[in-house]
Amino acid sequence: MAQRRVPITRLNKFFGSEDYNLEIEMGREWLSGDMNFTLVLYSVDSQKTVKDDVYGEVSSDGVQFLPPVEFNAMVRIEEPANDFIGGSKVIQNEPGNLIFSVYEKELETLQLDIKLGDYIGYWISPSEIKYYSVVNAAQPNYDNKHTYGGYRSFYYTYTATPVSENEFRGL
Repeated sequence: MAQRRVPITRLNKFFGSEDYNLEIEMGREWLSGDMNFTLVLYSVDSQKTVKDDVYGEVSSDGVQFLPPVEFNAMVRIEEPANDFIGGSKVIQNEPGNLIFSVYEKELETLQLDIKLGDYIGYWISPSEIKYYSVVNAAQPNYDNKHTYGGYRSFYYTYTATPVSENEFRGL
């Protein structure tokens, strides 16, 4: 990443780097201490995953994972939807997507890189965990929604879809 020669000074009269850092730390403390939404990242190890020599496809037992990592995030699960299967008259109840937002600082601290195809575990009860696959890896994050008052970006938002037990059951 290119090193910035001139610091970001927009809004500096009313809001600078010290204010930004304080707000981020207070937000992280609220998220981890008060809300305590924890997710588990099962990141695919692309170096150890076995691929087919001809097509580059991966067999179901060929996928290798890095050790799972717990992290804090703000979580929202969308409502389930009733959808018709393949244009037929058969209706199937589809579970809702998992939308989660993670502070950049959390990703840096834990040295996480959440990528397309990684799996996310979310405890919906003390004895049941649901798994999701990341389908939107949150790039870019410098839009107005993801910046603190237009000063600097501070979090990423990801979308993950539910997976069946046939696809992923945890490690």
